[in-house]
Amino acid sequence: MTDVQGGFRGWAADRRGAMSRLRFTSLRLRLVVVFGLVALTAAVSASGIAYWLNREAVLTRTQDAVLRDFQQEMQNRAGALPVHPTQDELQRTAGQMANSSQRFSVLLVGDDTDGRTVYGSSDGLSAFALDDVPTSLRKAVDKRQKVTDSNKSAYHLYWQRVVDHGTPYLVAGTRLIGGGPTGYMMKSLEPEAKDLNSLAWSLGIATGLALIGSALLAQAAATTVLKPVHRLGVAARRLGEGKLDTRLRVSGTDELADLSRTFNDAAEALEKRVDDMAARDDASRRFVADMSHELRTPLTAITAVTEILEEELEAESGSVDPMIEPAVRLVVSETRRLNDLVENLMEVTRFDAGTARLVLDDVDIADQITACIDARAWLDAVDLDAERGIHARLDPRRLDVILANLIGNALKHGGSPVRVSVRIEGEDLVVAVRDHGPGIPEDVLPHVFDRFYKASASRPRSEGSGLGLSIATENARIHGGSITAANSPEGGAVFTFRLPRDASRLTEESKDAGDAGDAGDAGDAGEKSA
Repeated sequence: MTDVQGGFRGWAADRRGAMSRLRFTSLRLRLVVVFGLVALTAAVSASGIAYWLNREAVLTRTQDAVLRDFQQEMQNRAGALPVHPTQDELQRTAGQMANSSQRFSVLLVGDDTDGRTVYGSSDGLSAFALDDVPTSLRKAVDKRQKVTDSNKSAYHLYWQRVVDHGTPYLVAGTRLIGGGPTGYMMKSLEPEAKDLNSLAWSLGIATGLALIGSALLAQAAATTVLKPVHRLGVAARRLGEGKLDTRLRVSGTDELADLSRTFNDAAEALEKRVDDMAARDDASRRFVADMSHELRTPLTAITAVTEILEEELEAESGSVDPMIEPAVRLVVSETRRLNDLVENLMEVTRFDAGTARLVLDDVDIADQITACIDARAWLDAVDLDAERGIHARLDPRRLDVILANLIGNALKHGGSPVRVSVRIEGEDLVVAVRDHGPGIPEDVLPHVFDRFYKASASRPRSEGSGLGLSIATENARIHGGSITAANSPEGGAVFTFRLPRDASRLTEESKDAGDAGDAGDAGDAGEKSA
């Protein structure tokens, strides 16, 4: 049963593939249709011309032979009758005339000695009659023509083709010059009609065969033309998927071969360009990473010294000279800022290198937000709207980085109170951080998550490096989530991040490579309009 179902599915798939190849927008179908129309037009035109020429030739040949024989019979036999023949004489002569080689029916009309009109028919009085002759033909036969140098006879032979009950006939008539009976002839053209019908059928069959042959030729031509096009499409898709080593096999010297060569040249140039860019990118990342690592060693010593200086500043002994106290505080602040910058650069380098990994744990969202706020002494400036018991399986450290950057950014540039609200939408966790500041200018909104972006070039250096929001975005992305920025209708800016409640499916792609350090300081919370 399984084999039967598999065979049926295979047949259905093949049929769908064939139908897709023959859809109306398919170049293959259009080529076949165009070839077919051209062949059909040529075959119908040739068949029509051939039929018309043969029809005229057959009918003309038969007609000329019959009319010539009838005219001779009228001259030889009807011309031998007296001027006023009797009915018996007409009957006998008509029968003799009908026995000619062409075998036609004859009707003779004359006047007897008493002036009465008498008839003689080769088929008897009930067969070929005067009523069978068209009126127009009778009038033409009876009309006396004027004798001139160009017209030597007063009466002429006239003929006409008629159809009676589906059978074609040739009807002709003439009068004897110098007196005598008028003769009419009727000849059946049914044998010629049958021959012409056979010819029409033959030409129709030939047209059908020509159409089928053209379709087969079109299919062969389409296959020849479209196979390289199909290979080009497949190669283009592979190239779009990032397989830059894709190349086409070039054969021939036609336009399609030139197209394949052009594609190969473009793919080679693109591969070289991407390799160069990747090499420069790798070199840049290595430089940033090496620089950050090299800076950490002297920064550790500097940080230890600044901590001692800071303790001296806070001590009541007043051991620091008041004249140099502002300089000492500046050194402490700038050292802390430099340390934050180095840590942020190292984290950005890990994201760029793809070495950042998730360490998942079950997290109570309300407790996590509260811990983040409490650790940075923001309890008085932040309102939390989150129910207890909302759990998610996330990386607690990276969630703390996101929260610290967004809340710190809101406090720095928007001002308190900052409101943090949590809600569940389907399988996602949605956290919104809203401040009550002036909002974000519309021209700044598209760039707030860019690295090192600052809304104002005149902003003091102590306001951050412009990496905080970028790091928050990367931490959301590694969870399979996102962060958006907008302005609230009630005023202020709103940053909303959405994370899946369970990021376990991402752990296979994000194996833990070890804890490479903290993800940046909450004080460096990115940039937006003040």
